[in-house]
Amino acid sequence: MRIVFAGTPEPAVVALEKLLASEHEVVAVITRPDARRGRGRSLHPSPVKELAQSHGIEVLTPATLKADSADGKEVRERLRELNPAAIPVVAYGNLIPQDLLDLPEHGWINLHFSLLPAWRGAAPVQAAIAAGDDITGATTFRIDEGLDTGPVLGTLSAAIEAGDTSDDLLTRLAYAGADLLAATLDGLEAGALVPQEQRGEPTYAHKITAEDARINWDSPAFAIDRQIRAHTPAPGAWTLLGTERFKLGPVSMTPDAAIGDITEETTTQLPAGQLHIDKHAVYVGTATVPVKLGLIQPPGKKKMNAADWARGLGEVGEVSFS
Repeated sequence: MRIVFAGTPEPAVVALEKLLASEHEVVAVITRPDARRGRGRSLHPSPVKELAQSHGIEVLTPATLKADSADGKEVRERLRELNPAAIPVVAYGNLIPQDLLDLPEHGWINLHFSLLPAWRGAAPVQAAIAAGDDITGATTFRIDEGLDTGPVLGTLSAAIEAGDTSDDLLTRLAYAGADLLAATLDGLEAGALVPQEQRGEPTYAHKITAEDARINWDSPAFAIDRQIRAHTPAPGAWTLLGTERFKLGPVSMTPDAAIGDITEETTTQLPAGQLHIDKHAVYVGTATVPVKLGLIQPPGKKKMNAADWARGLGEVGEVSFS
């Protein structure tokens, strides 16, 4: 099948690599324009653009797909010339107007990292972890004008492991989802797939903000564990110590029994956010039992073991995160 691929970040690279190795013909790629990042704020191409260029594939980088824009007119003209049968999409990041959706014979086929209609929206992997879901998956569907509301073409399910961060889970889903996307295109080409309307009550995964990643120490330990894992590595779970912002890696859940010189009495009395530092570990109070810190990143420094960081504090009195 003759296809144009639309995608931008690293998870989309896995799908593009799979399609490049398949029998399908990738004639062009659509991705977001080069973005400024890093301390020097220099322009960098998207991961998808880098891969496409390494294979000598034409790259289209419209800032918008609106029909009345110069970019929108140019991309419409080029897509008509390329005449793809389908446009597979993985985390492209731009709204697609209806006239463009209607252009390919099989439409724009999106790979979404949830079992739709669960977790429609921008951050389904983070939402599933934060909610404590045991099972998630990936879905291919034909894009319509709604928010991830189009008819389903294929699905796969995957377990969420106890220690999964969003990066862990997204990496697994990216590889499994790439296979699903390729199989979906195979099925469309063979005329073997019948789109199915989504069934069930939808849930929504809004775009992640920095404030979503701020740890609420008044929450139960299990909720804090999920919140931190959901926002690792990006944008990074964080908390304040005084006026300084510290990023935290995943924590360990502590039982009610003694750990180190944490006693059962201490676990019930350690206030939310307050630190308990012993020779080998750092614990923080929550609404239930304390959690044991793993990695911590002080402002302007690299990540380090929490116990090493605490030894650098010297003799301190009561210390609390907020």
